[in-house]
Amino acid sequence: MSEFQAQVEERLAALEATTLGTNAQALDAFYLLVCGVFVFFMQCGFALLEAGSVRTKNTKNILLKNLLDACLGAIIWWLWGMGVAYGDSGDYNDGNEFIGTAPNNGGPFAAAGWEGTDWQASGGENYGYTMALWFFQYVFAAAAATIVSGAVAERAQLIAYLIYTTIITGFIYPVVVHWVWCDGGFLSGGFTGDKDKTWAGGCIDFAGSGVVHMTGGVAALCGAFVIGPRAGRFDESGKVMPIPGQSTPFQVVGTFILWMGWYGFNPGSTLGINGAGYGAVMARAAMCTTVSASIGGLTVVFFDRIFSKTYDVGMVCNGILAGLVSITAGCASMHVWAAFLTGFIGAFVYYGASKMMLKLKIDDPLDAYAVHGACGGWGVIAVGIFGSNNYITMGWAGAESTTCMADPTQCGPLEAYQGIIYGGGTLLGAQIAAVCIETLWVATLSLMMFYALKFAGILRVSEEVEMAGMDVSKHGGSAYSTAWPTLALKLYALAVGGGPRLCTAGAAPAWRVAVYILPGRQASAIGSQPSTHAQRGTWDQGEGRG
Repeated sequence: MSEFQAQVEERLAALEATTLGTNAQALDAFYLLVCGVFVFFMQCGFALLEAGSVRTKNTKNILLKNLLDACLGAIIWWLWGMGVAYGDSGDYNDGNEFIGTAPNNGGPFAAAGWEGTDWQASGGENYGYTMALWFFQYVFAAAAATIVSGAVAERAQLIAYLIYTTIITGFIYPVVVHWVWCDGGFLSGGFTGDKDKTWAGGCIDFAGSGVVHMTGGVAALCGAFVIGPRAGRFDESGKVMPIPGQSTPFQVVGTFILWMGWYGFNPGSTLGINGAGYGAVMARAAMCTTVSASIGGLTVVFFDRIFSKTYDVGMVCNGILAGLVSITAGCASMHVWAAFLTGFIGAFVYYGASKMMLKLKIDDPLDAYAVHGACGGWGVIAVGIFGSNNYITMGWAGAESTTCMADPTQCGPLEAYQGIIYGGGTLLGAQIAAVCIETLWVATLSLMMFYALKFAGILRVSEEVEMAGMDVSKHGGSAYSTAWPTLALKLYALAVGGGPRLCTAGAAPAWRVAVYILPGRQASAIGSQPSTHAQRGTWDQGEGRG
């Protein structure tokens, strides 16, 4: 009987272990899906933020591009993007250090290695987690591509957008992912076990200040530089001319949605919840994210108040985003006070980069480079300064450490691989190297791509289309129904003795806009803007300024 009981207990123990393992996989997959949905909803935040930052005449155009980011990005990430990023994953020592390749039967390329008749035999539950990981990584890729659309808003052709989104999502971005987040990547401090294959031991970029945001921001900078400023953004003397966006409420709601989405972006980058200590990492990431975003918004608006003499709502929005981007790399490897300093410094990084862009006469309607590019680079470097010796454990002292192999409890961070304020130094060098290498890669390929589009004559819309607005020219009419307000304005103007006149719209002499002059009021362009713009007289280039 005792032997029988021992066999029963042994089988029960084996069954329990199998069940727990299956449940753990399912829990991690569910966690990734939920966090991925948060990040996916950031596309809505980007759409509102961008729509609020452009003029009404380009609303449909910018919203269409946000929708296509999600659609086109999904197909590209399924066909080859995931493969370029994570091909050859699963072995710390083998695999291509530069780019993912197709192992065995195709692996992640078109999910060829994740399905088939051997699904159950090869462990279907493991592939379930892998597909959840695919979804999580897809929404990251879509976010990186969306960043660029804001920098070239109101003047980029749709065909150019489709081409640059395909190249960024399908090649430029996933190669950077492979370097930093894949087994064997030469910049990966967290996943490459053989440190001899890495640059200075590899960097730590937990949720993507560099991989996602700096990649998108640098590409945005290149796009804005090559395509040139919007008509009327700078006058003949080079003075900056204001081109206000159409809706502050859109901008604020979009910022709040992006902030919410960051709680999937940063805490979700644990890539699971079942592992030992993962809950603590998730919680620390959420708290650091909140503190950095908050101090970023406060710092920017009050610092800008010194110069502008106003409390600018847009500055609060961009300050919050600057704090979020700055902490993304180090949200899991810093103490909260360090996150506070990271967001505080990030606010000045954003402000300085934004003003520098205007000095260089580079027109970036959404400050995409200042928020994502400059603050993304700062966020990566900040880990090398503030990375805590208690929290930097991702891959340091890996499989090649004899101390670690002899005693697994000694697999913590090596002294050199911690923030410089804790006595380290190598990590800061690795972080700076990663920023330089990633910037060089993205900038080189982006400049080649955008110049090729420019020389092909498909990068920028014509002057006439830009002045009229792309909604009317390309998308069947305005995003807003203005027929009845326009008719009422005409009738009122005629009733009080006003009448139609012609007004030259700035830089396009051939373009004329009919306006009605109301007694005691500013000129209003019929059918081109809502009455709220006419009331405050803020007519922009090509929209009735005479």
